[in-house]
Amino acid sequence: MSAVATHGVERLARVYLRQHPEEAARHLESTRISAVVALLESEPAPHAVAVTERLASNVAADILQAGSPTFAGRVLAAMDPVRAAAIVAWLDEEKRGTMLEGMDVRAAGEVRAMAEYPPETAGRLMDPRVMAFRRGTTVQQALTRLRGVRRRTIADVFITDEEGRLAGRVPLQDLAVAQPGDPLDVLALAAVSVGGMGSVDEVVEQLTTHSLSNLPVVDFEGRLLGVIRQDVLMKAARQEVAADIQAMVGASREERALSPVSFAVRARLPWLQINLLTAFLAASVVGLFESTIAAFTALAVLLPVVAGQSGNTGAQALAVAMRGLALREIRVSQWMRVVRKETAVAFINGWAVALTTALGVLVWSRSAGLALVIGTSMVISMVAAGFAGAAIPIVLTAIGRDPAQSSSIILTTVTDVVGFFSFLGIATLLSGML
Repeated sequence: MSAVATHGVERLARVYLRQHPEEAARHLESTRISAVVALLESEPAPHAVAVTERLASNVAADILQAGSPTFAGRVLAAMDPVRAAAIVAWLDEEKRGTMLEGMDVRAAGEVRAMAEYPPETAGRLMDPRVMAFRRGTTVQQALTRLRGVRRRTIADVFITDEEGRLAGRVPLQDLAVAQPGDPLDVLALAAVSVGGMGSVDEVVEQLTTHSLSNLPVVDFEGRLLGVIRQDVLMKAARQEVAADIQAMVGASREERALSPVSFAVRARLPWLQINLLTAFLAASVVGLFESTIAAFTALAVLLPVVAGQSGNTGAQALAVAMRGLALREIRVSQWMRVVRKETAVAFINGWAVALTTALGVLVWSRSAGLALVIGTSMVISMVAAGFAGAAIPIVLTAIGRDPAQSSSIILTTVTDVVGFFSFLGIATLLSGML
């Protein structure tokens, strides 16, 4: 390839990196670290930051560590502190200190303090660059200071007392239309906050309960530490729901698509073993009716139909209940209302499905008795599944357990056992009609 062609390809690659940083980051994650470092070090800081922010935290940490301290400091200083903290948290204390040497002392202190918060806490999510004013500050003084702020979207400003404790908030819209000489205290509204060690659950609950655009973070004495901005709040809510989905099927909340095989195995294998035990429990129920199945082989053919329908019914109820708990739409105290609703839905759906199933079995087997057995069993098993799907996550929440972690395994056991027992038990009782 000629020098001109090579130069053209490099230029095209740089244009792609600058105009599509998210797609570029995805490709760079599978590229040699040394090549990525060379590329980013040659880019102006804004473009290098745009790509680095979009890399996986562990990959970004490896890249910044492989580069020069000056490069790492330049990128981290220009980066959102929340993202910077997530990246340097992957490094041990010695490497973290070396990387932060290239930053401004104050900025490095902010990132270091945030990185020391445990993962999945409010302190790790917050932005320490918060607009706070002392009591007695006038509207004019606040607006003058705000005009000098660039690059940040501000929805609220916060008021603190002489000790730095959070005393209230003022929406930017109220500030803009107020009289210049008015003190901010006159405009202040109550400020909902969360502690720096507060969990993501608490952050999401505050978001959904109060419809916040910004959530201030305070220490144990109520002093303002930072603010979790709306985009971070929404991302935390999405991640919490995604983690619940993973946990429902026995995967770890911390597992990612590129997590090491050993980590994934350690997280998943115990739940697979538990699931195996519950499968043997369901199989033992079938074994109780071995003689009935031997006499009427059609029962073995229809067993998966009953189990499948009850399993789907329970999964629907479980998903609705889990969503309600995750988004704080329901509370444990409302368990009766939720269970009653899901049971009623399962009862109506059970009758509709039972009639269709009974008709199909009647045409297939020419046995009215067999149609009656599977229809009756379908209603019973689907009602039980709807009840269990709604009740299990609420009960687990009430006793302080994670409802996502084991709900699906418990539900599968209930639906299989009840489905098999009702179908085979009714078939045994009505064997004279088969």
